[in-house]
Amino acid sequence: MIALISVVAYLAQLNTNKKRTISILDQSGLFTEVFENTDNTTYNYTNDATVEEAKAIVKEDEQYGLLYIGKGNLDTVGETVRFYSEDSPSLTVISSLENKIERKLRDLKLVANGLNAEEIKAAKANVSILQESFDGQKSSKIDNILKLAFGGIAGYLLFMFIIIYGNMIMRSVIEEKTSRIIEIIISSVKPIQLMMGKIIGTSLAGVTQFAIWIVLLAILSTVVSIVFGIDLTAAQGQQQELIQQAMDSSTMQNEISLAIQSFQNLPIANLIIAFLFFFIGGYLLYSSLYAAIGAAVDNETDTQQFMLPILMPLILAVYVGVFTVIEDPHGTVSTIFSFIPFTSPVVMLMRIPFGVPMWQQVVSLLLLVGTFTLTVWFAAKIYRVGILMYGKKPSYKSLMKWLKY
Repeated sequence: MIALISVVAYLAQLNTNKKRTISILDQSGLFTEVFENTDNTTYNYTNDATVEEAKAIVKEDEQYGLLYIGKGNLDTVGETVRFYSEDSPSLTVISSLENKIERKLRDLKLVANGLNAEEIKAAKANVSILQESFDGQKSSKIDNILKLAFGGIAGYLLFMFIIIYGNMIMRSVIEEKTSRIIEIIISSVKPIQLMMGKIIGTSLAGVTQFAIWIVLLAILSTVVSIVFGIDLTAAQGQQQELIQQAMDSSTMQNEISLAIQSFQNLPIANLIIAFLFFFIGGYLLYSSLYAAIGAAVDNETDTQQFMLPILMPLILAVYVGVFTVIEDPHGTVSTIFSFIPFTSPVVMLMRIPFGVPMWQQVVSLLLLVGTFTLTVWFAAKIYRVGILMYGKKPSYKSLMKWLKY
Protein backbone atom coordinates (compact mmCIF):
# COMPACT_ATOMS: atom_id res chain seq x y z
CA MET A 1 0.00 0.00 0.00
CA ILE A 2 2.83 2.37 0.88
CA ALA A 3 4.61 1.46 -2.37
CA LEU A 4 1.46 2.21 -4.37
CA ILE A 5 0.93 5.57 -2.64
CA SER A 6 4.62 6.43 -3.09
CA VAL A 7 4.55 5.63 -6.82
CA VAL A 8 1.40 7.74 -7.34
CA ALA A 9 2.89 10.62 -5.33
CA TYR A 10 6.17 10.37 -7.24
CA LEU A 11 4.40 10.47 -10.60
CA ALA A 12 2.26 13.40 -9.42
CA GLN A 13 5.39 15.18 -8.26
CA LEU A 14 7.04 14.65 -11.65
CA ASN A 15 3.97 16.11 -13.33
CA THR A 16 3.93 19.03 -10.89
CA ASN A 17 7.60 19.84 -11.42
CA LYS A 18 7.29 19.87 -15.19
CA LYS A 19 8.55 23.16 -16.58
CA ARG A 20 6.38 24.73 -19.26
CA THR A 21 7.24 27.58 -21.60
CA ILE A 22 4.31 29.21 -23.36
CA SER A 23 4.76 31.83 -26.07
CA ILE A 24 2.14 34.57 -26.34
CA LEU A 25 1.31 36.44 -29.55
CA ASP A 26 -1.01 39.27 -28.50
CA GLN A 27 -2.03 41.27 -31.57
CA SER A 28 -4.74 43.11 -29.61
CA GLY A 29 -2.27 44.64 -27.14
CA LEU A 30 -4.78 44.23 -24.31
CA PHE A 31 -3.02 41.52 -22.30
CA THR A 32 0.54 42.76 -21.92
CA GLU A 33 0.61 42.52 -18.12
CA VAL A 34 -1.77 39.63 -17.58
CA PHE A 35 0.53 36.63 -17.77
CA GLU A 36 3.14 36.48 -15.01
CA ASN A 37 5.77 33.78 -14.68
CA THR A 38 5.39 31.14 -11.99
CA ASP A 39 7.71 28.44 -10.65
CA ASN A 40 6.60 25.99 -13.34
CA THR A 41 5.37 28.21 -16.17
CA THR A 42 7.31 30.80 -18.18
CA TYR A 43 5.54 33.17 -20.59
CA ASN A 44 7.40 34.63 -23.59
CA TYR A 45 5.83 37.46 -25.60
CA THR A 46 6.48 37.31 -29.36
CA ASN A 47 4.39 40.25 -30.52
CA ASP A 48 6.72 41.18 -33.40
CA ALA A 49 6.20 37.88 -35.21
CA THR A 50 3.41 36.55 -37.38
CA VAL A 51 1.37 33.52 -36.38
CA GLU A 52 3.34 31.17 -38.62
CA GLU A 53 6.67 32.56 -37.43
CA ALA A 54 5.58 32.18 -33.79
CA LYS A 55 4.53 28.58 -34.46
CA ALA A 56 7.93 27.84 -36.00
CA ILE A 57 9.73 29.34 -32.98
CA VAL A 58 7.66 27.27 -30.56
CA LYS A 59 8.36 24.07 -32.51
CA GLU A 60 12.06 24.80 -32.86
CA ASP A 61 12.50 25.58 -29.16
CA GLU A 62 10.24 22.65 -28.18
CA GLN A 63 8.05 24.92 -26.07
CA TYR A 64 4.77 23.78 -24.54
CA GLY A 65 2.54 25.83 -26.84
CA LEU A 66 1.56 29.15 -28.40
CA LEU A 67 -1.27 31.32 -27.13
CA TYR A 68 -2.55 33.51 -29.98
CA ILE A 69 -4.81 36.51 -29.33
CA GLY A 70 -5.99 38.23 -32.50
CA LYS A 71 -7.05 41.78 -33.18
CA GLY A 72 -10.48 42.92 -32.13
CA ASN A 73 -12.46 45.04 -29.72
CA LEU A 74 -13.53 44.09 -26.22
CA ASP A 75 -16.60 42.25 -27.51
CA THR A 76 -14.91 40.24 -30.27
CA VAL A 77 -11.33 39.65 -29.10
CA GLY A 78 -12.38 36.66 -27.03
CA GLU A 79 -13.43 34.82 -30.19
CA THR A 80 -9.94 35.14 -31.70
CA VAL A 81 -8.05 33.33 -28.92
CA ARG A 82 -6.31 30.13 -30.04
CA PHE A 83 -3.83 27.78 -28.37
CA TYR A 84 -1.44 25.87 -30.63
CA SER A 85 0.55 22.92 -29.30
CA GLU A 86 2.18 19.70 -30.49
CA ASP A 87 0.12 17.52 -28.16
CA SER A 88 -3.21 17.96 -26.43
CA PRO A 89 -2.69 20.60 -23.70
CA SER A 90 -3.41 20.11 -20.01
CA LEU A 91 -6.92 21.00 -18.89
CA THR A 92 -5.58 22.94 -15.90
CA VAL A 93 -3.30 25.02 -18.17
CA ILE A 94 -6.13 25.92 -20.54
CA SER A 95 -8.46 26.75 -17.64
CA SER A 96 -5.82 28.99 -16.08
CA LEU A 97 -5.28 30.87 -19.35
CA GLU A 98 -9.03 31.29 -19.84
CA ASN A 99 -9.47 32.66 -16.33
CA LYS A 100 -6.70 35.22 -16.79
CA ILE A 101 -8.14 36.43 -20.10
CA GLU A 102 -11.69 36.57 -18.78
CA ARG A 103 -10.72 38.58 -15.70
CA LYS A 104 -8.77 41.08 -17.80
CA LEU A 105 -11.60 41.50 -20.32
CA ARG A 106 -14.12 41.99 -17.54
CA ASP A 107 -12.01 44.74 -15.95
CA LEU A 108 -11.45 46.44 -19.31
CA LYS A 109 -15.18 46.42 -20.07
CA LEU A 110 -15.93 47.95 -16.69
CA VAL A 111 -13.44 50.73 -17.33
CA ALA A 112 -14.82 51.28 -20.85
CA ASN A 113 -18.29 51.72 -19.37
CA GLY A 114 -17.03 54.39 -16.99
CA LEU A 115 -16.81 52.12 -13.97
CA ASN A 116 -13.90 51.55 -11.63
CA ALA A 117 -13.00 47.89 -11.43
CA GLU A 118 -11.28 48.25 -8.06
CA GLU A 119 -14.24 50.07 -6.57
CA ILE A 120 -16.58 47.37 -7.84
CA LYS A 121 -14.42 44.67 -6.25
CA ALA A 122 -14.42 46.62 -3.00
CA ALA A 123 -18.21 47.04 -3.21
CA LYS A 124 -18.82 43.30 -3.35
CA ALA A 125 -20.51 42.02 -0.20
CA ASN A 126 -20.22 38.53 1.20
CA VAL A 127 -23.09 37.53 3.47
CA SER A 128 -22.76 34.55 5.79
CA ILE A 129 -25.81 34.10 7.99
CA LEU A 130 -24.72 33.21 11.50
CA GLN A 131 -26.94 30.67 13.20
CA GLU A 132 -27.76 30.72 16.89
CA SER A 133 -29.99 28.57 19.03
CA PHE A 134 -32.46 30.00 21.54
CA ASP A 135 -29.96 29.03 24.23
CA GLY A 136 -27.31 31.26 22.67
CA GLN A 137 -25.13 28.58 21.02
CA LYS A 138 -23.69 30.00 17.81
CA SER A 139 -23.08 27.99 14.63
CA SER A 140 -22.72 28.43 10.86
CA LYS A 141 -22.98 26.54 7.59
CA ILE A 142 -19.58 25.02 8.26
CA ASP A 143 -21.04 23.40 11.38
CA ASN A 144 -23.45 21.45 9.21
CA ILE A 145 -20.68 20.46 6.83
CA LEU A 146 -18.53 19.12 9.67
CA LYS A 147 -21.50 17.30 11.19
CA LEU A 148 -22.38 15.71 7.87
CA ALA A 149 -18.73 14.75 7.33
CA PHE A 150 -18.48 13.02 10.69
CA GLY A 151 -21.80 11.22 10.28
CA GLY A 152 -20.97 10.14 6.74
CA ILE A 153 -17.50 8.86 7.67
CA ALA A 154 -18.82 7.00 10.72
CA GLY A 155 -21.63 5.37 8.74
CA TYR A 156 -19.30 4.44 5.88
CA LEU A 157 -16.73 2.89 8.26
CA LEU A 158 -19.41 0.78 9.91
CA PHE A 159 -20.82 -0.26 6.55
CA MET A 160 -17.42 -1.34 5.20
CA PHE A 161 -16.36 -3.02 8.46
CA ILE A 162 -19.53 -5.12 8.54
CA ILE A 163 -19.17 -6.21 4.92
CA ILE A 164 -15.44 -7.01 5.10
CA TYR A 165 -15.26 -8.77 8.45
CA GLY A 166 -18.78 -10.18 8.36
CA ASN A 167 -17.81 -12.03 5.19
CA MET A 168 -14.59 -13.13 6.91
CA ILE A 169 -16.59 -14.70 9.75
CA MET A 170 -18.90 -16.42 7.28
CA ARG A 171 -16.01 -17.84 5.22
CA SER A 172 -14.29 -19.01 8.40
CA VAL A 173 -17.38 -20.95 9.49
CA ILE A 174 -17.77 -22.47 6.01
CA GLU A 175 -14.10 -23.50 5.94
CA GLU A 176 -14.27 -25.23 9.32
CA LYS A 177 -17.51 -26.91 8.35
CA THR A 178 -16.29 -28.26 5.00
CA SER A 179 -13.00 -29.47 6.52
CA ARG A 180 -14.95 -31.24 9.33
CA ILE A 181 -12.82 -29.51 11.97
CA ILE A 182 -16.03 -28.15 13.45
CA GLU A 183 -17.07 -31.64 14.53
CA ILE A 184 -14.00 -31.90 16.77
CA ILE A 185 -14.34 -28.39 18.17
CA ILE A 186 -18.04 -28.77 18.94
CA SER A 187 -17.30 -31.72 21.21
CA SER A 188 -15.56 -29.38 23.67
CA VAL A 189 -17.60 -26.14 23.57
CA LYS A 190 -21.20 -25.11 23.12
CA PRO A 191 -22.22 -23.84 19.65
CA ILE A 192 -23.13 -20.37 20.98
CA GLN A 193 -19.74 -20.11 22.71
CA LEU A 194 -18.00 -21.10 19.50
CA MET A 195 -20.02 -18.60 17.47
CA MET A 196 -19.42 -15.70 19.88
CA GLY A 197 -15.74 -16.57 20.13
CA LYS A 198 -15.45 -16.49 16.35
CA ILE A 199 -17.30 -13.16 16.11
CA ILE A 200 -15.32 -11.45 18.87
CA GLY A 201 -11.99 -12.96 17.75
CA THR A 202 -12.45 -11.88 14.14
CA SER A 203 -13.55 -8.41 15.30
CA LEU A 204 -10.43 -7.96 17.43
CA ALA A 205 -8.29 -9.26 14.58
CA GLY A 206 -9.86 -6.67 12.27
CA VAL A 207 -9.30 -3.84 14.75
CA THR A 208 -5.69 -4.97 15.25
CA GLN A 209 -5.17 -5.10 11.50
CA PHE A 210 -6.50 -1.56 11.09
CA ALA A 211 -4.27 -0.33 13.92
CA ILE A 212 -1.20 -1.95 12.37
CA TRP A 213 -2.01 -0.41 8.99
CA ILE A 214 -2.34 3.06 10.51
CA VAL A 215 0.94 2.79 12.47
CA LEU A 216 2.88 1.38 9.50
CA LEU A 217 1.35 3.96 7.16
CA ALA A 218 2.54 6.80 9.41
CA ILE A 219 6.04 5.33 9.90
CA LEU A 220 6.68 4.34 6.28
CA SER A 221 5.23 7.59 4.94
CA THR A 222 7.73 9.53 7.04
CA VAL A 223 10.59 7.25 5.92
CA VAL A 224 9.67 7.56 2.23
CA SER A 225 9.36 11.34 2.48
CA ILE A 226 12.74 11.72 4.20
CA VAL A 227 14.80 9.12 2.29
CA PHE A 228 13.44 9.53 -1.23
CA GLY A 229 12.23 13.11 -1.01
CA ILE A 230 8.74 12.22 -2.21
CA ASP A 231 5.90 14.42 -1.03
CA LEU A 232 3.02 11.99 -0.47
CA THR A 233 0.60 14.93 -0.39
CA ALA A 234 1.86 16.45 -3.63
CA ALA A 235 -0.72 18.47 -5.54
CA GLN A 236 -0.78 19.84 -9.05
CA GLY A 237 0.97 23.15 -9.61
CA GLN A 238 -2.18 24.95 -10.70
CA GLN A 239 -4.01 23.64 -7.63
CA GLN A 240 -1.21 24.86 -5.39
CA GLU A 241 -1.48 28.34 -6.91
CA LEU A 242 -5.24 28.42 -6.38
CA ILE A 243 -4.89 27.19 -2.80
CA GLN A 244 -2.25 29.81 -2.05
CA GLN A 245 -4.42 32.59 -3.50
CA ALA A 246 -7.38 31.39 -1.46
CA MET A 247 -5.32 31.25 1.74
CA ASP A 248 -4.15 34.85 1.22
CA SER A 249 -7.70 36.18 1.01
CA SER A 250 -9.41 37.52 4.12
CA THR A 251 -12.57 35.59 3.24
CA MET A 252 -10.75 32.27 3.39
CA GLN A 253 -9.11 33.22 6.67
CA ASN A 254 -12.55 33.96 8.10
CA GLU A 255 -13.79 30.62 6.83
CA ILE A 256 -10.88 28.85 8.53
CA SER A 257 -11.58 30.57 11.83
CA LEU A 258 -15.26 29.63 11.52
CA ALA A 259 -14.27 26.03 10.78
CA ILE A 260 -12.12 25.90 13.93
CA GLN A 261 -14.95 27.35 15.98
CA SER A 262 -17.39 24.89 14.40
CA PHE A 263 -15.15 21.98 15.30
CA GLN A 264 -15.01 23.19 18.88
CA ASN A 265 -18.82 23.35 18.95
CA LEU A 266 -19.11 19.64 18.13
CA PRO A 267 -20.00 17.38 21.08
CA ILE A 268 -16.72 15.47 20.75
CA ALA A 269 -17.10 13.29 23.86
CA ASN A 270 -20.65 12.32 22.94
CA LEU A 271 -19.63 11.56 19.37
CA ILE A 272 -16.72 9.31 20.37
CA ILE A 273 -18.69 7.36 23.01
CA ALA A 274 -21.75 6.96 20.77
CA PHE A 275 -19.56 5.92 17.85
CA LEU A 276 -17.93 3.16 19.91
CA PHE A 277 -21.21 1.78 21.28
CA PHE A 278 -23.20 1.92 18.04
CA PHE A 279 -20.24 0.69 16.01
CA ILE A 280 -19.76 -2.34 18.26
CA GLY A 281 -23.49 -3.02 18.59
CA GLY A 282 -24.15 -2.77 14.85
CA TYR A 283 -21.19 -4.95 14.00
CA LEU A 284 -22.12 -7.69 16.49
CA LEU A 285 -25.72 -7.64 15.28
CA TYR A 286 -24.82 -8.23 11.64
CA SER A 287 -21.85 -10.51 12.29
CA SER A 288 -24.11 -12.95 14.15
CA LEU A 289 -26.27 -13.16 11.02
CA TYR A 290 -23.20 -13.76 8.88
CA ALA A 291 -22.11 -16.58 11.20
CA ALA A 292 -25.56 -18.16 10.98
CA ILE A 293 -25.45 -18.06 7.18
CA GLY A 294 -21.99 -19.62 7.16
CA ALA A 295 -23.23 -22.46 9.35
CA ALA A 296 -26.29 -23.05 7.18
CA VAL A 297 -24.50 -23.57 3.84
CA ASP A 298 -21.74 -25.84 2.51
CA ASN A 299 -20.04 -23.34 0.16
CA GLU A 300 -19.98 -19.63 -0.64
CA THR A 301 -22.12 -20.09 -3.74
CA ASP A 302 -25.11 -21.03 -1.60
CA THR A 303 -24.76 -17.88 0.52
CA GLN A 304 -26.01 -15.55 -2.23
CA GLN A 305 -29.70 -16.18 -1.54
CA PHE A 306 -29.24 -15.16 2.11
CA MET A 307 -27.02 -12.11 1.58
CA LEU A 308 -29.64 -9.72 0.18
CA PRO A 309 -31.86 -9.67 3.32
CA ILE A 310 -28.76 -8.73 5.35
CA LEU A 311 -27.41 -6.09 2.99
CA MET A 312 -30.77 -4.42 2.28
CA PRO A 313 -31.14 -2.81 5.76
CA LEU A 314 -27.55 -1.58 5.57
CA ILE A 315 -28.05 -0.05 2.13
CA LEU A 316 -31.37 1.43 3.25
CA ALA A 317 -29.67 2.97 6.30
CA VAL A 318 -27.03 4.64 4.13
CA TYR A 319 -29.61 6.08 1.73
CA VAL A 320 -31.87 7.26 4.55
CA GLY A 321 -28.88 8.91 6.21
CA VAL A 322 -27.77 10.66 3.03
CA PHE A 323 -31.16 11.81 1.73
CA THR A 324 -33.09 12.54 4.96
CA VAL A 325 -30.63 13.33 7.74
CA ILE A 326 -28.95 15.98 5.58
CA GLU A 327 -32.25 17.73 4.91
CA ASP A 328 -33.94 17.26 8.29
CA PRO A 329 -31.94 15.41 10.98
CA HIS A 330 -34.82 15.66 13.47
CA GLY A 331 -37.61 14.81 11.04
CA THR A 332 -40.00 11.90 11.38
CA VAL A 333 -38.20 9.62 8.91
CA SER A 334 -34.75 10.25 10.37
CA THR A 335 -35.99 9.76 13.93
CA ILE A 336 -37.86 6.53 13.21
CA PHE A 337 -34.96 4.91 11.35
CA SER A 338 -32.57 5.93 14.12
CA PHE A 339 -34.58 3.69 16.48
CA ILE A 340 -34.86 0.66 14.16
CA PRO A 341 -31.96 -1.61 15.28
CA PHE A 342 -30.95 -2.71 11.78
CA THR A 343 -30.56 0.90 10.59
CA SER A 344 -29.87 2.80 13.83
CA PRO A 345 -26.07 2.25 13.88
CA VAL A 346 -25.75 4.28 10.68
CA VAL A 347 -28.66 6.74 10.94
CA MET A 348 -28.18 7.57 14.63
CA LEU A 349 -24.46 8.18 14.12
CA MET A 350 -25.35 10.64 11.36
CA ARG A 351 -27.95 12.37 13.57
CA ILE A 352 -25.91 12.73 16.78
CA PRO A 353 -23.67 15.59 15.50
CA PHE A 354 -26.83 17.68 14.99
CA GLY A 355 -27.79 17.32 18.65
CA VAL A 356 -29.89 14.31 19.63
CA PRO A 357 -31.39 14.17 23.15
CA MET A 358 -29.59 11.71 25.38
CA TRP A 359 -32.74 9.70 26.08
CA GLN A 360 -33.14 8.99 22.37
CA GLN A 361 -29.55 7.75 22.15
CA VAL A 362 -30.03 5.51 25.20
CA VAL A 363 -33.33 4.09 23.93
CA SER A 364 -31.86 3.43 20.48
CA LEU A 365 -28.83 1.72 22.03
CA LEU A 366 -31.00 -0.43 24.32
CA LEU A 367 -33.13 -1.50 21.34
CA LEU A 368 -29.94 -2.35 19.46
CA VAL A 369 -28.59 -4.42 22.35
CA GLY A 370 -31.93 -6.19 22.81
CA THR A 371 -32.18 -7.00 19.12
CA PHE A 372 -28.57 -8.22 19.12
CA THR A 373 -29.36 -10.57 22.03
CA LEU A 374 -32.42 -11.91 20.23
CA THR A 375 -30.53 -12.23 16.95
CA VAL A 376 -27.70 -14.13 18.66
CA TRP A 377 -30.26 -16.54 20.11
CA PHE A 378 -31.81 -17.18 16.68
CA ALA A 379 -28.40 -17.36 15.01
CA ALA A 380 -27.15 -19.83 17.66
CA LYS A 381 -30.15 -22.11 16.98
CA ILE A 382 -29.32 -22.14 13.26
CA TYR A 383 -25.61 -22.42 14.00
CA ARG A 384 -26.10 -25.40 16.32
CA VAL A 385 -27.91 -27.44 13.67
CA GLY A 386 -26.33 -26.03 10.52
CA ILE A 387 -22.70 -26.76 11.38
CA LEU A 388 -23.44 -30.50 11.28
CA MET A 389 -25.67 -30.47 8.17
CA TYR A 390 -24.05 -31.49 4.88
CA GLY A 391 -25.06 -32.22 1.32
CA LYS A 392 -28.33 -30.29 1.16
CA LYS A 393 -28.84 -26.75 -0.02
CA PRO A 394 -30.74 -24.95 2.77
CA SER A 395 -33.87 -22.87 2.23
CA TYR A 396 -35.74 -20.42 4.37
CA LYS A 397 -38.24 -23.19 5.19
CA SER A 398 -35.51 -25.47 6.50
CA LEU A 399 -34.04 -22.62 8.56
CA MET A 400 -37.43 -22.17 10.24
CA LYS A 401 -37.44 -25.86 11.12
CA TRP A 402 -33.98 -25.61 12.64
CA LEU A 403 -35.21 -22.89 14.98
CA LYS A 404 -37.66 -25.41 16.52
CA TYR A 405 -35.01 -28.04 17.28
